[in-house]
Amino acid sequence: MPQLFDPIVIRGLEIKNRAWVSPMCQYCAKDGIVGEWHHVHLGSFASGGAGLIIAEASGVVAEGRISIGCPGLYNEAQVAAWTPITEFAHSMGAKIGIQLAHAGRKAGTALPGSDHLMATAEEGGWQAVAPSAIAFEGYAVPHALTVEEIHELVKEFGAAAKRAIKAGFDLVEIHAAHGYLLHEFYSPLSNQRTDEYGGDFEGRVRFLKEVVQEVRASIGESVPLFVRISASDWTEGGWTIEDSVRLANELIPLGVDLIDTSSGGNVPNAKIAVGPGYQVAFSEAIKRKSAMKTSAVGMITDPVQANTIIESGQADAVMLAREFLRNPRWPLHAAHVLGAEIKWPAQLVRGKL
Repeated sequence: MPQLFDPIVIRGLEIKNRAWVSPMCQYCAKDGIVGEWHHVHLGSFASGGAGLIIAEASGVVAEGRISIGCPGLYNEAQVAAWTPITEFAHSMGAKIGIQLAHAGRKAGTALPGSDHLMATAEEGGWQAVAPSAIAFEGYAVPHALTVEEIHELVKEFGAAAKRAIKAGFDLVEIHAAHGYLLHEFYSPLSNQRTDEYGGDFEGRVRFLKEVVQEVRASIGESVPLFVRISASDWTEGGWTIEDSVRLANELIPLGVDLIDTSSGGNVPNAKIAVGPGYQVAFSEAIKRKSAMKTSAVGMITDPVQANTIIESGQADAVMLAREFLRNPRWPLHAAHVLGAEIKWPAQLVRGKL
């Protein structure tokens, strides 16, 4: 079985190990344009030995951003700002992808630390959109998208994917988790539509499948395509792991290469059994019941724990977030713990144990 520091090849893209950086919002992009913080933040992971870095949720339209401080890929200035970041990652031997997103009814928030949740018009805020005019607790009531507006957003995902390739990203991940727009559509808890984008399973997943098809056509056959999903709503009457397995099997023929397996986020107060590796079982279920590759994420912190997930076949890779914030060079430490020999950047070799 593969180990944490074994390479993996996806559509011809070789990723040097299976210790990957999960996308993490930083809330400091001005007008959707990343700056110096992102150079240092993402660059530290590249120099720290990560095989793959997924850059944070980036809006495919300005109104799709989670907050007024989140990045986007809806104009050429944003492409130019991302390019030196991807170039540095490549110089360190890392691969880098981007998570394309639309935050739906949870979009348009103020910056962290503000005394109010939703950004005001003066701050650059906007009205959120959703499958149905149902607010997330504490948020404003969203506008229910028309069919024509859905079709336009499908095109915007494709256009953003083209910009991602232009900016030098090696792969694209579609964000369809955590209660954001695509998750809002496939979950029966937030989708009360009666047209072709609501109702039964096939209606509720239609938007996501159309986005997948558009993005695949936009990036070509050689570029890997990931989808992050919430494998369970953790709430009675919501989306389930059985639904996720079914979805994974339907996404394979559309050109999806890996399911980035998370959970929750669509309704408040869900009873989530949080603990070390608490979402790994979802990754394992999808992997074993479909031909889909998976990554596991969620309180994965220990090198032995991470290696066991790979070695046991529960996932093809592990995504770490908070642990990378604490230690951007976690893979260098993990390799030492596991007795794996990996290449260190020349500037850091003096610190090698």
